[in-house]
Amino acid sequence: MTLHDDAVLVLKGYEGQPELRELYLEHLAAHPDGMYKPCSAGHLTGSALVIDPSRGRVLLTLHKKLGMWLQMGGHCEEGDPTVEAVALREASEESGISGLTLVPGGPVRLDRHPIPAPCNWHLDVQYAALAPAEAVAQISEESLDLKWFAYDEVAAVADTSVVRLTEATLARL
Repeated sequence: MTLHDDAVLVLKGYEGQPELRELYLEHLAAHPDGMYKPCSAGHLTGSALVIDPSRGRVLLTLHKKLGMWLQMGGHCEEGDPTVEAVALREASEESGISGLTLVPGGPVRLDRHPIPAPCNWHLDVQYAALAPAEAVAQISEESLDLKWFAYDEVAAVADTSVVRLTEATLARL
């Protein structure tokens, strides 16, 4: 099974956000290369909100290029077997935390947002990842900073997408 095939199965099984889910599926049907950055019509990305439920907090990265506090995430790469694997790889790489586990139940949300040309759109498949007890985060090359925020602090530092992802994650737990 290809990453493209996996994404189609994941999206068909995702019951939330029906209009956005259909848009993702239409994109993949029209673009066999729609998983990867070179697709000028946009491409899927995978992300994960790293959470520490025992302390009631989430880990956000201050994105180097965007200057915004965001969840960990990024582009699909050749060799990624599943969309879940993309999200988990990106979360582990960008947080420096090993032993992350995705919250069961598949994606927590979808978020489509514009990016500069030539790519035009990120079609993000968003998951949540549980941090192991006493996890220590380490800043990656892609980040200006990493910081744990209490659940109720997220709205003051992050955009609506991250706030909605946090709310959806807490509802899932």
